[in-house]
Amino acid sequence: MSNHQPQGLHLMAKPVGPICNLDCDYCFYLEKERLHPAGNRFRMSDEVLRAYVQRYIAAQRSPVVEFTWQGGEPTLLGLEFFQRALDYQREFAGGKRIRNTLQTNGTLLDESWCAFLAREGFTVGISLDGPRQLHDRHRPDKRGRSSFDAVMRGLRLLQQHAVPYNVLVTVTREATEQPLALYRFLKEAGVRHIQFNPVVERAPTQPDAARGQQFATPPELRLRDIQATTAAVTAQSVEAEAYGDFLVAIFDEWVRQDVGSVHVMNFEWALAAWCQLPPSVCLFAPRCGKAAIVEHDGSLYSCDHYMYPEYRLGNIREQDPAELLASPAQQAFGAAKQEALPDYCRSCDYLFACHGECPKNRFIDTPDGKPGLNYLCAGYKRYFRHLTPYLNAMAKLVAHGQPAELIMQAFHGPLLIKL
Repeated sequence: MSNHQPQGLHLMAKPVGPICNLDCDYCFYLEKERLHPAGNRFRMSDEVLRAYVQRYIAAQRSPVVEFTWQGGEPTLLGLEFFQRALDYQREFAGGKRIRNTLQTNGTLLDESWCAFLAREGFTVGISLDGPRQLHDRHRPDKRGRSSFDAVMRGLRLLQQHAVPYNVLVTVTREATEQPLALYRFLKEAGVRHIQFNPVVERAPTQPDAARGQQFATPPELRLRDIQATTAAVTAQSVEAEAYGDFLVAIFDEWVRQDVGSVHVMNFEWALAAWCQLPPSVCLFAPRCGKAAIVEHDGSLYSCDHYMYPEYRLGNIREQDPAELLASPAQQAFGAAKQEALPDYCRSCDYLFACHGECPKNRFIDTPDGKPGLNYLCAGYKRYFRHLTPYLNAMAKLVAHGQPAELIMQAFHGPLLIKL
């Protein structure tokens, strides 16, 4: 048994696996259905649910335990499932404080759901890709019909019931062409917490059809192997520099009008780096591997983006999740993010803010021909370069005990800061 237990252990549960009532064409997770036996019900059993709740709480050193429920679409399980989950949480809490976060497409939210979420103190992440034409372009239901009205109905119900929520925007190639229309739509809808996630999905290749045989290598080499694959991406994927321009355009409006009133997580992550605070999100951490995924059958995987047989660590029904995350395989997985970073990244002025971003996006070559550069590198460089003077000023405000929103008072003329 290892004596090393990772701090900040975090598990994200997918109690309904990849099953969803929408058919988003950029979703990387729907394909995971084929990794399970034919006829799989894709519903977390009561046995697995109880074991998950009990073992996860017991494994946490922190006095606060956060349960994150995702999918697929977890609301397909119905309220009864989550009521049982809360019953188990109360049974095994042992004096620890329990928090719950639900990530949903919002289409099934109704009065009963929102009353429950409000009463039980859930925080909800709801997926909304912008105005109708942007949202419906890639997020139809299983019959190809619009999901926009259903999502907006769910959003309004969350607002009416005062459920804490944030909006997750999946940024497609089309979305990068209209950043301000998207951002202003969200503000007009009353959204005050936003996270932008870019679509970066590699185009399928023949080896991808047989993933189980693609990585017959030791765990410590797997991320390197993944990084050396083709740079071709799907039509929905953003172009790197366009994604940087998208963030810059929104930032320029946010920094003049909305600091402190609209919380864009992407900008707050960057500000934290300029304030020399530890990264709060795995994307921009030097190493990864401290978060893992629990599938509907209890299987525990290294990461949301690496849910393939070779990254299965064990099963929470029989094993301690802290021990699984402290295993040599998971430690090597986490260390590979840093160890596989090319020299081009190590000498970058923005390494402190980026750390190479997510390894699943590191599949292009550096200018000097070395593998392992992040596909979004050019966009991030453009973004961080543009933000630097503003974030320096905001970090200075924070360091002197002043609110960051005072930056908005420093503008005289077009984006000139005078402090």
